[in-house]
Amino acid sequence: MKELAYLNKYFYKYRWQVIPGILFVIASNYFGILPAKVIREAFDLVKENIDLYRLYDGFDKQNLIYQVFGSSLLFFGLVVLALSLLRGVFLFFMRQTLILTSRHIEYDLKNEIYNHYQVLDFAFFRKNNTGDMMNRATEDVNQVRNYLGPAIMYAINTVVLSLMIIYAMYDVNAKLATYSLLPIPILSVIILYVNKVINSRSEKIQRQLSKLSSFVQETFSGIRVIKTYNREQEKMDVFADESNYYRNASLDLVKVQAIFFPLIIFLVGFSTIITVYVGGIEVNNGTITAGNIAEFIIYVNQLTFPAMSLAWVTSLFQRAAASQKRINEFLKTTSEIPDGNREISLQGNITVSNLTFTYPETGITALQNVSFTIPKGKTLAIIGKTGSGKSTLANLLLRMYDADKGDIIFDGVPIRQMRTQNLREQIGFVPQQVFLFSDTIARNIAFGLDTVDIERVEQAAKDAAVYDNIMQFEHGFETSIGERGITLSGGQKQRVSIARALVKDPHILIFDDCLSAVDTKTEEEILHNLSRIMQNKTTIFIAHRISTIKNADHIIVLNQGSIIEQGTHQELMALEGEYFELHEKQLLEAE
Repeated sequence: MKELAYLNKYFYKYRWQVIPGILFVIASNYFGILPAKVIREAFDLVKENIDLYRLYDGFDKQNLIYQVFGSSLLFFGLVVLALSLLRGVFLFFMRQTLILTSRHIEYDLKNEIYNHYQVLDFAFFRKNNTGDMMNRATEDVNQVRNYLGPAIMYAINTVVLSLMIIYAMYDVNAKLATYSLLPIPILSVIILYVNKVINSRSEKIQRQLSKLSSFVQETFSGIRVIKTYNREQEKMDVFADESNYYRNASLDLVKVQAIFFPLIIFLVGFSTIITVYVGGIEVNNGTITAGNIAEFIIYVNQLTFPAMSLAWVTSLFQRAAASQKRINEFLKTTSEIPDGNREISLQGNITVSNLTFTYPETGITALQNVSFTIPKGKTLAIIGKTGSGKSTLANLLLRMYDADKGDIIFDGVPIRQMRTQNLREQIGFVPQQVFLFSDTIARNIAFGLDTVDIERVEQAAKDAAVYDNIMQFEHGFETSIGERGITLSGGQKQRVSIARALVKDPHILIFDDCLSAVDTKTEEEILHNLSRIMQNKTTIFIAHRISTIKNADHIIVLNQGSIIEQGTHQELMALEGEYFELHEKQLLEAE
C-alpha cells in the first residue's frame, strides 16, 4: 500500500463521490443480510404451523391455519423480494459512484504522467525507451484503475458484509458463530503468503509487457530496414520468444489463483458442515431454533463471496501496487536541468566561453573548452567530421543539456538563468534527424504557431523551396503525410522541417546539417532565400558541405570536440589546414 498511497490525493479530490459510494455499499449490504432473518422467521413459522396443523387434525380450524400459513409465506416471499430490489438499487448507485470515480482518476493520472514526461529533460528520453514509457502511461494505469474502482469497491463491500454477517451470527449464538468461523484464520495465513507470490509475479508480468511493447514499437518504426534486409522471419522469431516469456509469466500468476479459489470454496464448505453439525447439537439443547440453522447456512454461504472476492481483490491490489511502483519511478524523476526564472526578448548576441560537455550515459567527452562569440545579425558556421561535437553544441544552445563547465550567454544573460520555454520559443531549430508528425503538411509547418496561418505557412514553404512539391500533391497543404512523414522523400522532409523553423520568424536560427538530403541546385535556391531571411537574424549553420557555409561571417572547424581552426572562408583557405583539405576533397568529389 506504500506505493498506492500516492493516489490518496485523488481520493481527497473526489471525496464527495467516494463517501456516498461507501454509504451505498453499507446500505446494499444491510439489505443483503436482512433476507436471512426473514427466512429464519419463515422457517420457524413453517415448523410451528406444521405442528399446529397436525394438532388440529380433523377440526374445521385446520383449513384456517392452512390459509394463514399460505398468506404468511407469501408475505415473507414478498418481503425478501422487496429487500432484494432495494439492495439492487443501492448496488447500482454504488457502481455509479465508485466505478465512475475510478474513471475520472484514471483520466487525471494519465494526464499527470503525460504532462510530467513533457517537463523532463532530453537525457531522460535517451535513457528510457519509448515502449516502456507508453506502457507505464497505458497498461500500468489500467492496472491502477482496477484498484481505484473494482478492487476498492469490492474490498469495502467484503469488509462491510463480513462485519455485518459476523455480528449477526454472534448476536444469535456465540458458540455456533465461533465454530462456523474456525476456517477464517487458516484462510488469513494463506492470503498473506499468496500476496507475496502475486506481487512478485505481477511485477515480472509488467516488466515483460514493457519489453514486448518496446520491441513491437521499434519493429514498426524500422519496418523499412527490416524488409530491405529480409529480416522479417528473425523478428517474428524474437517476438514469439518474448510473447512466450510473457505468456509463461502470466500463467505462473494464473496457477496461483487457480489453487487459491478452490481452496477458499473448500474452507467455506467446511464451515457449512460445522454449522449444520454444531447447530444440530444446539437445537437439541434448546439454545437455538431450526430457523437459526437455516439463517446460519445463509450467512456462511454469503461469506463465500467475500472470501472469493478477497482473493481476487488481493490480486488486483498487488498488481496495482506493482504498476503504481513503476509509475512512481517516473513521476518522482525530476529534470536534471533546473529551469531559470528570467524572460528576455532575444536580440541575437551569443557568447560561448570554455564550454565542456561529457555525455553522462556513455562518458564520451563531446566538447572541450569551446569558445566563440556571435554578434547580433551575423552568421556562424560550424563544420567538422562526424562525431566532432557539432550537434551536441546545438543541443547545448537549446539547453537540451547543461554543460559540465563553461557558460552560454544570450544578450548578457546566462542560459541557466533563463526560462527554457522563453528561450526555445525564440529560436528556430532544424534538427539533423527530421521528425514530422502524422498530420497534414500545413499543420506540420505551423507546428510552432498557436494557429495555422496559411499565408505564413505558404511563404515559409516557398522560402524552403518546397512549395512547388507540395502543390503537386492532390490536396496540397492539406495532404496527410503519414507517420514520421513517410510519404515524403528525404529532401522534402528536410525542407518541410526548414519551413517549420522559418514560419516562427525567430530572432535566432540554428540549422543542423539540414541540407544534406537536397541536391546542389535546390541547396542554392534555399540558401538564396535564406540570405534574405537571415538579415538582422543571428544564424548558426552546422554542415558537412563547405558550399553550404562558405559565405558565413565566421566559420569554426571542430575536431574531437575542440576548435582547431576558425575564421572566414578566405582566411581558412589561406591556412591550408583541415578546412582547406576538406574543401579540396569535396571539390574533387564534385568534379
